[in-house]
Amino acid sequence: MLCNRSFPIPPINKVTAVITQHNVHHHKRLDILRLFQSHQTRTMEVEANTNSSHMRAVGLDFLTKKAYTPPSWASHINPIPSHIFSLGHLPTPIHKWNLPNLPTNTEVWLKRDDLSGMQLSGNKVRKLEFLMADAVAKGADCIITIGGIQSNHCRATAVAAKYLNLDCYLILRTSKVLVDQDPGLTGNLLVERLVGAHVELISKEEYAKFGSGDLTNLLKERLLKEGRRPYVIPVGGSNSLGTWGYIEAIREIEEQLQSGTDKVKFDDIVVACGSGGTIAGLGLGSWLSSLKAKVRAFSVCDDPDYFYDYVQGLLDGLEAGVDSRDIVNVQNVRVWAMQ
Repeated sequence: MLCNRSFPIPPINKVTAVITQHNVHHHKRLDILRLFQSHQTRTMEVEANTNSSHMRAVGLDFLTKKAYTPPSWASHINPIPSHIFSLGHLPTPIHKWNLPNLPTNTEVWLKRDDLSGMQLSGNKVRKLEFLMADAVAKGADCIITIGGIQSNHCRATAVAAKYLNLDCYLILRTSKVLVDQDPGLTGNLLVERLVGAHVELISKEEYAKFGSGDLTNLLKERLLKEGRRPYVIPVGGSNSLGTWGYIEAIREIEEQLQSGTDKVKFDDIVVACGSGGTIAGLGLGSWLSSLKAKVRAFSVCDDPDYFYDYVQGLLDGLEAGVDSRDIVNVQNVRVWAMQ
């Protein structure tokens, strides 16, 4: 029997009491997704120049929804988002990293997306700016997403939903041993539960059997029957709309380089890859813009062919007319580390 486990979310003052008193938060197992049972009988279907016209005045437009205008070099991509929410503290700075023993004529620079905001820090906020705008435009009253038990994406989504007065439902993947236990108040889970996210656990085996798409759709079906208006965000926020977050990041980098006093040119952009959306946006943006840097990704999970195919799907969804293998290079980090 496949079922899901949901844990009651106490109000913030109660959560605070749990933290300060070190009490054990009791839980109970609930078969809240009865759809899972019935579904088994059918087929599983350089610092920014603030004078730039595009750069934001951090804080003045936070949480505002604005009409979106793409970079001129991306104006042919289809579809173009109509709006964007200002959720991140952008632009983020670019710092030179003075590493020892670098090869001659080699420099390493860091794009500090860890400074994109305390609760929403990291690369996820860039995607969520477009995804949450779409959710609000479609009249959603709640958000569904899925990820690992300590998913940064899920934490960022929960906080963004709270900012916009939307309920958030998180399907979190964990081990079979822990799936019937209260997940606790550690790491990202603490933030998620403080903002009132509904936490539902699934085992890794169940996740592998049914897949993230079917699991989120099942929860969507249940919420629709309850009269809710859910909006589903995929793993990592990685879909064609979320890809615009890192197309926009390339515009930001391009403008920072143009406004900088030093004439810096990047040959490569190196990132970790977990779901594919970031490298799709970076690769396409760099290829279309004046940047022309090669995007090199180190996958933390699936093999390179999976990511090439997934990124290709995102590119095709934007009618980009480009082969994923021409704009990104993917290596599995475990294989690379053993070489």
